[in-house]
Amino acid sequence: MGATASAVIERQPAREGKPGIAYRYAGDRAVLVEYGEMEFDLTLNFFVLAVNDALGTWPLEGLVETAPGFRSILVSYDPLQLSVDELLDHLHAVHESLEAEREITLPSRLVRLPVAFDDSQTRQAVERYIHSIRKDAPNCEGGTNVDYIARYNGLADREELYEAVLGTEQWTAFIGFFPGLPFMFPLDPRDAVVVPKYNPTRTWTPEGALGLGGPCWAIYPVESAGGYQLIGRTLPIYDLAARNAAFRESPLLLRAGDRIRFHRVEEQELLELWDDVHADRYPYSVEEGTLDVGAYLEWLPQVADEAGKRRRLREQAATAAPVP
Repeated sequence: MGATASAVIERQPAREGKPGIAYRYAGDRAVLVEYGEMEFDLTLNFFVLAVNDALGTWPLEGLVETAPGFRSILVSYDPLQLSVDELLDHLHAVHESLEAEREITLPSRLVRLPVAFDDSQTRQAVERYIHSIRKDAPNCEGGTNVDYIARYNGLADREELYEAVLGTEQWTAFIGFFPGLPFMFPLDPRDAVVVPKYNPTRTWTPEGALGLGGPCWAIYPVESAGGYQLIGRTLPIYDLAARNAAFRESPLLLRAGDRIRFHRVEEQELLELWDDVHADRYPYSVEEGTLDVGAYLEWLPQVADEAGKRRRLREQAATAAPVP
């Protein structure tokens, strides 16, 4: 029996304030570049986005597309124009050109979005699930996911959960799965909440729903199936018809590296804003800015004790909560 060929092309150790790197074959037209260890560390995502920005400004004939993930980048190339060795040489040069993680400053827009908590559309998705898929789902008691999320995280009530959503900017680590769907994580670890996903998944979720799966927040860009626990609903973030000026350059409102700040509205106001969006009367609030990674990493120890206390409370509550 012959030896199995490894998908790993090359590895580089961490050095000079930069993470370790693994290059892997991803078929015959792409290379997957992985950074650091397989763990939740936003610093790795900051480095991924810095690499992706550098690749975008450093053209190479035969490099077709890059798709950043949380701690990886899928680099697609044309093998008729570019060999794997040439691509790796280019990636090595890009990595060498970058600053250490703590010295990176990333372009980062601040996008402000309204959210209506426990709205009728997300409750309808929960009710459909109860009546057609699983009537005994512990995460759907009372026809909502909100109370289960609060319980699983050891929060006093819904309002404390809502404060966690509103109290921090959400970092858009990457876009994927559905067109324009942002995978978001709180920049303030004191406001982190975690929850298991549906089991099994829903068959319907409303467009604009705000959901949580594991430690990750997401906005559903289209009506779809889904497994994240639903907490409320916000405005459209994807529009091929470009009915609003925000979508004229791209059908996707959000991009990796955006910071999302939610503010609370009642459902009737949100529905009126939806009408304004489609009639091109609503100006989305998008401010250009940057994220100073070094300053952010210096700030984290200042809140580490409080974040750790909240994490321990969350973990204790999770052990007593039923799992879907």
